[in-house]
Amino acid sequence: MRYILALLLLTTILQARELILTGTVISNNQKMIPARYMGYVKKVHFEVGDEVKREETLFELESAEFDILESQADLALEQAKLMLDVYKTRLNLFKKKKDRLKRKKKKIPEFDFRQNMEDLNENIEDITASIESAQILVEQASEKSKQFATIAGYLKVKAPNDGIVVERRIQVGDMVAPGMLTMILVDMKHLEIEAEVAESDLKYVRRHQVVEVKIPSLNYRASGYIKAIVPSANPMAHTFKIRVHFEKTDDMIFPGMYAKVYVDLTNKLQH
Repeated sequence: MRYILALLLLTTILQARELILTGTVISNNQKMIPARYMGYVKKVHFEVGDEVKREETLFELESAEFDILESQADLALEQAKLMLDVYKTRLNLFKKKKDRLKRKKKKIPEFDFRQNMEDLNENIEDITASIESAQILVEQASEKSKQFATIAGYLKVKAPNDGIVVERRIQVGDMVAPGMLTMILVDMKHLEIEAEVAESDLKYVRRHQVVEVKIPSLNYRASGYIKAIVPSANPMAHTFKIRVHFEKTDDMIFPGMYAKVYVDLTNKLQH
């Protein structure tokens, strides 16, 4: 009996030397993937639980009408460039005629020379003005083509980072609108533990304080540190949230797992 009482007393003393907090494993990089263009879902490339890499296409939207508009924009750009090339060719042609006329000046009557020179200069001015107008058309058509290229990027939604699809809200044939949530992507490489600290125990924790973390279901232990103390209390429970950073060394650690955080109080109690 004395042995049991002594053991209980020792356990109580040891527990008094550390603060045990309960928490949950969370991802520090969770992405909500919205649709950026209205349309029907044509293909979905990943299911819930699939691992994706950055820049991989998550899903695609129908683009039949868009393809027509894009082709029209590309055609308008090609026509504007062709018109510009024609005007430049004509300008070079008249400049060459002007140069030849200058070389033959002594062989041509003065009146004819001046008349031909005026005609050439007038043609050159007209073509120069046409070139300026054609350049504006090319710029406008090019800008329109770039806009469609941007929209084309919206039709194929790509992953912003590596991660795992934890939620999928779309199926092939669904209509989506800009801003509509389609998938949730979780980065499994940057995990943290979110725990709650009672207001009365807040004096025992501080930023960058080294702590021990444990995930009981995996019998996993590691060292970490308090990354942040969220200055927003739960008014009902009078608790504060803390974020604990730790190095993930087990591939079986997932967001949502139950975790414990052990804060050493030895030095605190001595003071």
